[in-house]
Amino acid sequence: MTRSVSILDIARTAGVSHSTVSRALHNSPLISTDVREQIHKIAKEMGYTPNAVAQSLKGQRTHTVGLVVTTIADPFVGRVVRGIDEVAQKANMDVFLGVSNNDPEREMAVIESFQRRRVDGIIVTASRLSAQYSDRLARVNIPCVMINQQSEIDFAGLHTVSVDDYAGACQAVSHLTGLGHRSIGYLGAGNRPLSNRRRLQGYLDSLGAVGITPPDNWIKMTPAGHRYHTDDETDGKSLASALVDAGVTAIFCYNDMIAVGALMACHDRRISVPDQLSIVGYDDIEIAQYVTPPLTTIHQPKLRLGQVAMVILNDLMASCVVTDAVLTTELVMRSSSASTR
Repeated sequence: MTRSVSILDIARTAGVSHSTVSRALHNSPLISTDVREQIHKIAKEMGYTPNAVAQSLKGQRTHTVGLVVTTIADPFVGRVVRGIDEVAQKANMDVFLGVSNNDPEREMAVIESFQRRRVDGIIVTASRLSAQYSDRLARVNIPCVMINQQSEIDFAGLHTVSVDDYAGACQAVSHLTGLGHRSIGYLGAGNRPLSNRRRLQGYLDSLGAVGITPPDNWIKMTPAGHRYHTDDETDGKSLASALVDAGVTAIFCYNDMIAVGALMACHDRRISVPDQLSIVGYDDIEIAQYVTPPLTTIHQPKLRLGQVAMVILNDLMASCVVTDAVLTTELVMRSSSASTR
């Protein structure tokens, strides 16, 4: 009996990996149009037909994905969701949305609810799940991808997509030291433990590179218990005043909403930005270009985060070998930062 043609056979003929062939046959946007067409042509010429067992299993799929977000009000989340949805639509997948409000118990409950609804895969943004949820998470036997995970715990079988927080913080602080600032404060977020630790370390190392060890009163953290993005603005406004009183000439903020709060504090105290104080945010949400003055910030590729997460999830659902992804950041210079006087 003649052996049927496999994906590995097509991969050897095309001179590509079996993952590339699988993605091309599933019309993944990660594969260029030319390569997809070439692989489809080779598959047809070789007489490839999908495995009957695999097809029967595929028939049991719901073609749905569960997406857990911290809040629908966060402007950062909107772009990530759009990236996920763009790739999901091309793969003929529907996306179900659940909100955790930064509560790990609620997050776990939403994940378990998605499993009961028989979704084919799950994406979680900014997960807060700690080691106490390991057993429950291990029982979720469907593909799962984490975006910008906030837990320090590595859960077996989970894949992650993240942004290089440390490098982004180094970009921000190096920009300020390059402008001549030597007294630079940090406004951090106590409710984002992992990314805050990495950004704080980037801040400390960048100052250390120019021979500066910041005193404790140059570093302020928002409360760990806050769950809503509007708290960031309020905290930024209250904490920025303490940094100004500590004598800093510039502030690097954990995110743009905290930076907006810092701008509001400066307005109330009649502190001119950037003439008297420079402020740099992180995220590059849409409002950053419309505040006064427009905010210098670190751009996170939010749309790309969602796209890559959904591509990885598609590959997992197709039983492809995948690797975690770390995306790069970019400094966006606007009018809230200037040379020290």
